Amino acid sequence: MTVGVGTGGGAAALSESELAEYEQEKPARRLHPALDQVISAWCAVVSIGVLLQVFFPLSAGTQFYLVIFLAAVLPITLLCYRGWHVPPFLNPFKARTRESDNPGIVDWVLAAVALAVCLYPLLDFDSYLERRQTPTTLDVLAGAVLLVLLLEACRRTTGWVLPAFSLLFIAYAYYGGYLPYTWSLAHQGFNFDAIIAQFTMGTAGFYGTPLGVAASYIVLFTIYGAVLDYSGAGKFFIDLSFAAFKRSRTAPGRTVTLAGFLLGSVSGSGTATAVSLGTVSWPILRRAGYPPEPAGGMLAAAGIGAILSPPTLGAAAFIIAEFLQVSYLTVLGYATIPTILYYLGILLAIEIDARKHGTTNAETSTRSARHLLLRFSYHFLSLFVIIGFMAVDVPPFKAVVYAVIIQFGLSFLDREHRLTAGPLFKALAQGTRSVLPVAATCATAGVIVAVTTQTGLGLNLAEIIVDAAKGLTDNPTVVLILTVVLSAFAVLILGLAVPVTASFIIAAVIIAPALVQLGVTQPEAYMFIFYYAVLSEVSPPTALAAVATSAITGGKTMATMWQAWKYTLPAFLVPFAFVLTDNGAHLLGQGSWIGMAWTLGVSMLAVAALAVVTGGWIAIATGWVERLLCVPAALLLLYLAPVTIAVGIGLLFVAVVINLLRRQRLIGATEGSATS
Repeated sequence: MTVGVGTGGGAAALSESELAEYEQEKPARRLHPALDQVISAWCAVVSIGVLLQVFFPLSAGTQFYLVIFLAAVLPITLLCYRGWHVPPFLNPFKARTRESDNPGIVDWVLAAVALAVCLYPLLDFDSYLERRQTPTTLDVLAGAVLLVLLLEACRRTTGWVLPAFSLLFIAYAYYGGYLPYTWSLAHQGFNFDAIIAQFTMGTAGFYGTPLGVAASYIVLFTIYGAVLDYSGAGKFFIDLSFAAFKRSRTAPGRTVTLAGFLLGSVSGSGTATAVSLGTVSWPILRRAGYPPEPAGGMLAAAGIGAILSPPTLGAAAFIIAEFLQVSYLTVLGYATIPTILYYLGILLAIEIDARKHGTTNAETSTRSARHLLLRFSYHFLSLFVIIGFMAVDVPPFKAVVYAVIIQFGLSFLDREHRLTAGPLFKALAQGTRSVLPVAATCATAGVIVAVTTQTGLGLNLAEIIVDAAKGLTDNPTVVLILTVVLSAFAVLILGLAVPVTASFIIAAVIIAPALVQLGVTQPEAYMFIFYYAVLSEVSPPTALAAVATSAITGGKTMATMWQAWKYTLPAFLVPFAFVLTDNGAHLLGQGSWIGMAWTLGVSMLAVAALAVVTGGWIAIATGWVERLLCVPAALLLLYLAPVTIAVGIGLLFVAVVINLLRRQRLIGATEGSATS
């Protein structure tokens, strides 16, 4: 018996033993079939509720909906993901066999308590919100218990990093009042009651923007991704990519890149795209020989690429158009060349990894691309529907639901993947299950958002960074370089606390004016901030996209984050060219066609040099000399000035020659050994 990847008709057929091995590598429990059906039913009901919420929103408001959503997903998260190891004599009801890994009594108790404290505000919701300034003892107790359970759920799904950061922020909120008042980071200080009230009773804590994004945006696209997968679209995208790239050891990596663009170019959510793509592609990457961490990094990079790339770019792109008073099409023009460089970096990294890891072809389809397009191209229709609806100003929330409905209808064109009652039930259940780790992470991230808002940390931090750059030197060029570098760190730090759109808005208001005063144009400043806001999703120590893909591949979370950072490195450095160089505007589609062409060509050489630095390969594995030469080569090329370009090309040429000579010596030594 075989089943499709993700149990929904994915790209490759897996045996039951392979599927069991795949599931064992994921942090989620392998539940007994009966319990799994119960939880799947719960998740399917949640998915239906999320879809209905789009057209029939609760009259009590968004925060009321988020309370219900968290109450629906937090208990299930504690049941579906493993907690602390409890000795059997302390947890006699835990059932764990080769076939299942059911939650024990401790997990059931935690889930029940989570449900109770999540629903507690609904006892008298209006009065609960009115008590924000003077919470009762029971309010604080329920909030504190919820905080502990969220930290535990986040620890179970993503590891210790985000919970640890959250605890540090809580400590800052409590003890910041004891800092010397002359320090910029000092604030008035808050007692425990005020901190908990900020987390649970305001709109900047657990029920703030991060959870709102998960509950009303990411979950819709995970449902859509599940419907795509179970209706055969995921299989079609994978097969089409393999057919297009033919049979080679780099085909799996190229497939992930292309499929990531296809699945995510209209979603605007890097994490949701990475999750949807990972469930389909990870078994293929594994069979091709990719270790879990590089595969997870590749999946995260492919998912994030969707936010950086036309035609949607994410919600922040609409804000850029509004700030600059330009058309959305103009913003797409700004992003075109950086998108080319981003995917070039990924493809070069894939070529290098294929040689380093000795990957092989993982064939999934023998049919031609022409045949696949003629038979299954209708799977593109729901994607175009989303674009079309958004083009006529239909909100993306409604557009994706329309796409789900259309994809459901289209599934009946393929006898093998018809979404009858059984598959539809599985798709709806999978849609919510896929968002459980993201929801736990987003709710926990509300701790950081709340503290940042309550203490004014975000505003103070950006001000400190800009003033620090001006205080170190009077040289305008050095001031600009320092301000840009520190601004990048500031945006990344903001990105740890708030989603892309929110971090962009904060940085655009605070940092962009400082950059403009130093001679940077507004389009360059805003696009620089936009890219770093997006890249915070693949930046340690949080990196939500990498966290999600590591959960799928079973890889180590931090190692997966660093692999994702490696794949996206060009996207981290190219934005510096926007704001530091006189010719950087060409990379944003501004100026003459000749200017755009030569800056693109030079930047492509810089991306190639960066790929050598991170991948360690040219013709053969590089030594430290080649890598050391490629670091300044990439930086000098990206400065886009005639002198620096000439020096950069020279350094890159020397690195290539050294590597080719080493390869020739290695071949000669090998032939000599064979002869003797």
